Amino acid sequence: MTRVACIGECMIELRQAQGGQNGGLYSRGYGGDTLNTAVYLSRLGVDVDYITALGDDALSDEMVAGWAAEGIGIKRVVRLPGKLPGLYLIQTDDKGERRFFHWRDSAAARSLMDLPETDDILNSLATYDLVYLSAITLSIFSDDGRTRLMAALRRARLLGTRFVFDTNFRARGWPDLAIARNVFSSAFEGADIVLASTEDLAPLYPGESNTALLAGISSPEVVLKLSDPACVLRYAGGSGEVKAEPLTKPVVDTTAAGDSFAAAYLAGRLDGASPEQAARAGHRLAGVVVCYPGAIIPRYAMPPKRAQRPTTFRKASQ
Repeated sequence: MTRVACIGECMIELRQAQGGQNGGLYSRGYGGDTLNTAVYLSRLGVDVDYITALGDDALSDEMVAGWAAEGIGIKRVVRLPGKLPGLYLIQTDDKGERRFFHWRDSAAARSLMDLPETDDILNSLATYDLVYLSAITLSIFSDDGRTRLMAALRRARLLGTRFVFDTNFRARGWPDLAIARNVFSSAFEGADIVLASTEDLAPLYPGESNTALLAGISSPEVVLKLSDPACVLRYAGGSGEVKAEPLTKPVVDTTAAGDSFAAAYLAGRLDGASPEQAARAGHRLAGVVVCYPGAIIPRYAMPPKRAQRPTTFRKASQ
């Protein structure tokens, strides 16, 4: 069976509750870009483990129990005594566009590359068919931590593991743009698939056209989501543009739109779908997710699975 690892950070999520616009009422959940992708991958039938660090507190217990209930593997979750998860608050405007406020400087996940368990975690990456992480994942680690992780990914790729990099960019997570550009360049060179967006790349490469942004990504397979509801694709043997279908419901919250797109795209590719088919699936799931508040939508709201071709996107033989 194809196995996927998602690496990153999950935080406590506070979002405005119904009727709380004037009263300051918030509901509590959890989320984080790569964790959101892991949840949607699992719901789409992919065998996925989440790799992170959490505290030994009750909220961390709740997170791990919730992930297990979603079918996510938790054997690579490190628990750190005395530590806590980070926290973020979502503020949305009347069009559903979101703004995040974070409290995460001392979160347990930031220590993931500096633990006694780190070597075992990094060596385990070669046992997966695909490893997925984002720019946010890389931003929470030190320079040395990023170097260790990227070196482990290079070793894993030699054994057939595929590396997927999502450009999810938050400027506040980086000390300066020059460091971020260097990290992105390294990730582009090492990734088999890059899931990018003009929203992410415009602050890093101001003034660049969509064509130039795409050309600057050296990965063999690239998805570039545009400001319009569409994406452009470049892959071995082809390229194209895939537009999203018009939404039939109002947008409530755009949180996890990109994370759910990533999950459906990767699930499609793992099932043997073409990049165009996978991108349509990504648009379809993201179009549902934005109609619900928070990062993780109710299970009943998931769109029906559509049959794909037999799996061809497998780890190379060893």
